[in-house]
Amino acid sequence: MTAAALHDRAQLASAARVVVKVGSSSLTGADGRLDPDRLRALVDVLAARRAAGGQVVLVSSGAIAAAIGPLGLSARPRDLASQQAAASVGQGLLVAHYTKAFADHGLRVGQVLLTADDTVRRGHYRNAHRALTRLLDLGVVPVINENDAVATDEIRFGDNDRLAALVSHLVHADALVLLTDVDSLYTGPPSLPGSRRIAHVTGPADLEGIDVSRRGSAVGTGGMVTKLESVAIATQTGVPVVLTSAAQAADALAGRDVGTWFAATGRRTSIRLLWLAHAASTRGRLQLDEGAVRAVVERRTSLLPAGVTGVEGTFEAGEPVDLVAPDGRVVGRGLVAFSSEEVPTLLGRSTHELREELGEGYDRELVHRDDLVLVRRRR
Repeated sequence: MTAAALHDRAQLASAARVVVKVGSSSLTGADGRLDPDRLRALVDVLAARRAAGGQVVLVSSGAIAAAIGPLGLSARPRDLASQQAAASVGQGLLVAHYTKAFADHGLRVGQVLLTADDTVRRGHYRNAHRALTRLLDLGVVPVINENDAVATDEIRFGDNDRLAALVSHLVHADALVLLTDVDSLYTGPPSLPGSRRIAHVTGPADLEGIDVSRRGSAVGTGGMVTKLESVAIATQTGVPVVLTSAAQAADALAGRDVGTWFAATGRRTSIRLLWLAHAASTRGRLQLDEGAVRAVVERRTSLLPAGVTGVEGTFEAGEPVDLVAPDGRVVGRGLVAFSSEEVPTLLGRSTHELREELGEGYDRELVHRDDLVLVRRRR
């Protein structure tokens, strides 16, 4: 590892605010039940960080896994209703253990249940930011989990990985630490001979050819793919990430050479655009002609009705839609200014024509550039 990379890691030791995400497999035993000893070991590490003056936000999976034993289940339930019931039972057990373990260090915890949209949706994120900031100011350790008991599609959102990345942006964290069931990212499945640890990643190019297809543990929902998706969210918005095992959490927080360090590749962005890029579920699709694709992608302009050839889906004004090139590629996402009922009458027409025929208010952008994000093509 280069001297610069080691210097980056060393800064984690003095970071003022860190988000730590722990997966179900790091908190449970082989039987799928919550393992209090594993949980206390993690709390000991986080409490030491607090004692040293650092703030910690804990994003913890494990609610559903914690209920497997008490409910007499043989494995993690697959149907949504059973998952929600298990989450309802298990969340109380999980927080009770955290409350006791942190209290042994003289610390209080505050439970915060979120969905990904709660962290970034306009009208919600300010409340979440204020609540979490106040908890930290009061010396409380926020324990965040996805609101699985009422979630629908979010319950399969990636074992809290993406939520943790969004939270790291929400609370203005200096770093994100992802604790999983492997100690690092490897060039292939860690069990295969020849797989090598990757100590430092500076950007997407460093991950080309890496096999991350291995599924996560039996009690969790996320695998390495979801970890890297959350890494991309965090690093692209200015938050560096360490990925390692819970057993190496203390060394990771101390800035030592463990796990994989992902350097920040971008700067903080609007939380609305972050939501559009990574968390929003789109309600429809706008088909663009080649000229509109060039204008939006290359010149970063707003999308005008003249460049749109078709519309799909049902949506209201202000809802997110995909912007699709003639070859079917999704090139962007944006908040559309008109409903799906209004859009067809606008397609292919200039703003001058629309103003002359329909009046003022119809001569504006279909998607304003301030409400638009580009979607990078996956390799």
